[in-house]
Parts: sequence; structure tokens; C-alpha cells
Amino acid sequence: MTMEERVDRLLRDADPGRLGVVGEVGGVKQALLTEIMSERGGGMSRRLRVGRFAGVVTVAAVLVSVVPASMVLRGQSEGGGVSPIVTADAGKVFSPGAMAAAERNPRLLIDRAGWKVTRLYGFAEEQGGVVFRRGEREVEMTWYPGYAYAERYPDRLVDGPAKSVRVDGWPAEVFQSFNGDFTVLVRPRDDVFVEMKTSGNWSRKDLDRVLGDIVRVDARTFLAVLPAEMVMPVRERAARVLADVPLPPGFDVAELEEVGVSDSYQFGVGVTSRVGCGWIAEWQRARASGDEAGVRRAADALRSSHGWRVLREMDEAGDWPEVFWGYADEVAAGAVRAGYVESLGCR
Repeated sequence: MTMEERVDRLLRDADPGRLGVVGEVGGVKQALLTEIMSERGGGMSRRLRVGRFAGVVTVAAVLVSVVPASMVLRGQSEGGGVSPIVTADAGKVFSPGAMAAAERNPRLLIDRAGWKVTRLYGFAEEQGGVVFRRGEREVEMTWYPGYAYAERYPDRLVDGPAKSVRVDGWPAEVFQSFNGDFTVLVRPRDDVFVEMKTSGNWSRKDLDRVLGDIVRVDARTFLAVLPAEMVMPVRERAARVLADVPLPPGFDVAELEEVGVSDSYQFGVGVTSRVGCGWIAEWQRARASGDEAGVRRAADALRSSHGWRVLREMDEAGDWPEVFWGYADEVAAGAVRAGYVESLGCR
């Protein structure tokens, strides 16, 4: 049997649609490892390691060091390029905080050329999301704690009856709204469930093709696929954002680790939120203690926020700067509404 024939057979055997139960995946992987190692006598690259249930792409990742790249790339006929997972640099170093957050995250990727992550928010929180874009089409994957699935599912039924599908071999249901957009609810796994929403011009055939390309990967692979800016070391990233921002007393950059893995807009929100809350707390302290110099210093710092580069750039993309400036101006004028804690995300 030629190597090409063997690869074809191994890929067919690893098709998650034929496994029936998740527990059989381990046996398929072990068979693949044994056969490949016997073929080459050992020495397999561990550059790319995907999650336990990554199906065909898992096989592609294992084979990438022993067969020609052209045999494992996906989507070349649709826009060219290579699999995002195959090209990911899994050798990068990520912070412990980013790795821990990724372990709790569903870590689902669209493994087809052309799909890119454009937004990432709430990565270290119970609820967050990631947006993938290719041309005019988008898929937003939002994750929630598993217990919320029982409430979310009935809400989707207003769009019509559910139709069963599978995402990375895992049970899911698809709904189509009156405007043509699709919603896919992936059943809970590891106490998390995912809701996927499409936007743009989609057909059911388009959706099924993309669902077939979604894989669950390990934490390091997921982080490696993200745009470099989203996983930049927090201190380096914060230094750029805070270059012209006065910092309140006691401000600790290390606390920004929890917002470190995010798109630029969300990172800007997380950083300026903490700065603004810190200055408001300092203004309140100084005012209560009769520290007039402290009151002026805090008011001046908040007033200067209209010139902060990070907020001026964000003002073109969303409403956060306007919200921030509204509270900053009130404090600079000598008052602050009680709702600032929730609005600015103060702790």
C-alpha cells in the first residue's frame, strides 16, 4: 500500500461522523500514532497538537511532519492559502493567565483558509465571544456557563423547530430566523455551551460546510491562531496604550492580565476602565479627607482623557469613549453619579 493510500485510509477511519461515540476517538488516534511511527521509525514532530476531539484535522496535524503539506491543507480551492491550524505557530510563549483562561474556553476554530478572528471579548470570563470573518460573512461564537443552556434553548424555538447537526462530532441544533440568519446551539461540554450566529449572505449549504470545518483544539493551538496583537504580552501591550495616560496612585499593570487576551477595542476598554475607576476613587478619597491638591490632581487627570490617544482611536469604533468622558467630565466638574460603578465596570 502506498503512503498516499494509507493516508486516505487513515483519514477515512478518523472521520468523526462515523465514530458513533466520543470514546472511540482515543483508539483511532492510538492506531494512527502506532502506524505512523512504524512507517517512519519514530521521531514525530509535536509542533502542532490539537484537542482530543479534533477529528480529521487532528489527523492532519499528526501527519503534517511526515507527508507533503499539500496532503493536509484544507480549503485551497476556495481562496487559496493553508489551514489556519497547520500554519499556527504553537511554539509561542503565552502567559499563565492566558493559558488558564484558554483551558476554560471552548476553543473552537474554523479550520479553513480565509477565516480570521476579528473580535475577541470576555476571554477570561464566564461569558465571552469570538468573531470569525471571511469576506462578507461572519460567525460569532458566544460561550455561556453550561447551566444556562436550559434557558437559552427555549428562546431559540421562536425561530422555528430545531434541526440536529454536529459540531466537531458534538451534538448541536440549528435554527433559522425569519431574516435568514442561522443560530447553532452546541450542547454543553465541560460546563460550557456555545451559541453560534451567522451574519451576511448564508445558505444552509454554506452553514453545513463551515460547521464541518469547526474543530476543538488545545489551549496553546487556540492562542497561536489568534492575531499577534490579541496575545501580545500584557505589559508590552499596556505600555503602548498607557503612553500618554496619567495613572492613579496604586495602579497595578499586572491586574490587566485578565483582559490581556482580547481584541484592541476590548483591551482599551479594560485598561481605561481601571484607570478611570482608580482616578474616581482617588478623587473621592481626596475630597473626603480635605486634600484639595489631590482633588485637583484627580480632576485634571480625568479631564485630560479627551486627549488620550487610546480613547480617540476607539471613538471611531464604538461608544465606550463617550461613556467614559461623560463620567470623567462630571467628576472634573465636582460630582459623580452613583451609576458610574456599573457603567465603568469598577470593582
